[in-house]
Amino acid sequence: MIVITTPTGDIGHRVLEHVLQGSESVRAIARDPSRIPQEIRQRVEVIQGSHGDAAPIEKALTGADTLFWLIPPEPLMNLNSVDEAYTGFTRPAAEAIRKCGVQRVVAVSALGRGWHKGAGLATANIKADDVLASTGVALRVLAMPSFMDNLLRQAPAIKEKSMFSSPIHADLKAPTVATSDIAAVAAKFLVDTTWTGQAEVPVLGPEDISPNEMAEILSDVLGKPVRYQHTPIEAYKSRMAGRGMSEAFAQGLADMMTAKNEGMDNTASRALAADTPTTFRQWCETVLKPAVAG
Repeated sequence: MIVITTPTGDIGHRVLEHVLQGSESVRAIARDPSRIPQEIRQRVEVIQGSHGDAAPIEKALTGADTLFWLIPPEPLMNLNSVDEAYTGFTRPAAEAIRKCGVQRVVAVSALGRGWHKGAGLATANIKADDVLASTGVALRVLAMPSFMDNLLRQAPAIKEKSMFSSPIHADLKAPTVATSDIAAVAAKFLVDTTWTGQAEVPVLGPEDISPNEMAEILSDVLGKPVRYQHTPIEAYKSRMAGRGMSEAFAQGLADMMTAKNEGMDNTASRALAADTPTTFRQWCETVLKPAVAG
């Protein structure tokens, strides 16, 4: 039995679709099961509730041997400590893993283990990984850079203003990965029952690319000039707080972006990275261009 968390999320729904191609029994845990497409709900057992709460996660893990774990940011955005938010969300799952005898966990996390100073949300997620590791379960932590798919939030600005923005320095080359590739890597580990031990696996995408280079590719794919606008960290933090995030969560985002600007995402070894073939150009052609056109 494989248990999938966040089955309606950007990554989780793709993981669910992948594992359903196999023969293993699948169970999903969702706060709102109605958001899972009807044809999928007919093929999986669905537990209603948050996987950050003790009763639903224990119910979901009873009789299961493998867990896909991803911490959704939305329930944590109003909390006053990002470290406690991430570890607190994870502790009920750790207890259920021990109690239910789960054998393997595949967790989505962030790059930055061993970084020389705090990196906000990335550091908090890594501390949550340590809570999972403390159970002794076989564990694969998929360590991520920024997602290409985050740019979808700026599709209206790209369409209407021919621009996109972020706090990342314009010429900083760094890895970026498509969520479709993340899901494929996670599903591969979930259906493989042979691996043991605990390890971190970088999931980097196939190339390092700067925002200025992204703008050039976007211009070419969309057939119009698209420019990149750098947002200072403090302005970025204020914008996030203006969207209803707590001061702690907005600061956590700002600290993570600061660490990325200082090279945190460039420290992972590509020799140890999972296979993630989707280039930024391919992603723009197949995902972003239709979104902008729509």
